[in-house]
Amino acid sequence: MAGGKLEGKVAIVTGAGGGIGRAISARLAGEGAAVVAADLNGANAEATAQRITQDGGRAIGCVCDVSKSGDARATVELAKQRFGALHVLVNNAAVWIPDGTVADIAEDDWNRTFSVNLNGAFLMSKYAVPAMAASGGGSIIHIASQLGSVGKAGRTWYCAAKGALIQLAKAMAIDHAGQNIRVNSLSPGPIGTDRIMRRYADVGGAQKALGDDTILKRLGQPEEIAAAALFLASAESSFVTGSDLLVDGGFTAI
Repeated sequence: MAGGKLEGKVAIVTGAGGGIGRAISARLAGEGAAVVAADLNGANAEATAQRITQDGGRAIGCVCDVSKSGDARATVELAKQRFGALHVLVNNAAVWIPDGTVADIAEDDWNRTFSVNLNGAFLMSKYAVPAMAASGGGSIIHIASQLGSVGKAGRTWYCAAKGALIQLAKAMAIDHAGQNIRVNSLSPGPIGTDRIMRRYADVGGAQKALGDDTILKRLGQPEEIAAAALFLASAESSFVTGSDLLVDGGFTAI
């Protein structure tokens, strides 16, 4: 881990229990960051932390419901107490509900989606910004989606929340540039996570439903999103703020 791009840095990754969140956590740790792997599912958070420590990195897992102010605050405090600072926040936590139009979606489902997918990023950022400023600055990354830039039938809840994350990053970048805090969004396209595989039954189904919509004619992999997150978290993106990095295989180009 010595000499990595994030050596001496401390990162929080929400939704770190699997898929994209686990890949990001492992990649940041592999480049030297101490990682707080936060997830609503404590066992999954611990599994991510254990994977990192077994590979020689530094990490702890914690339970965090990002929709709750107390959990968000406690997670930031944990990072400070265990590792002494905070330099990177990756807002990756999200929930999924069945597709539907605005006429079909239950109000409780809509509200729960926004409480996690959007408000969770707000709450985590609210408590992270002062800690990050006290640490000399850093990088906040909102995991959005290509569907934050284009629409899709039945995904009003998803498109709206992810589009809001992209705009949240832009406004935050303006507000916190003076504190040496960069804020960007990272928008994955269709990625071959376990959730996607379950949704479409198998790899073939997911490829036909989603992968064929990309220019590259395949699903992306969580590790490819992790590589982009590392770029935004590290000094290699020191002149990048207020941007949305699309990693979507060309989905939005056609």
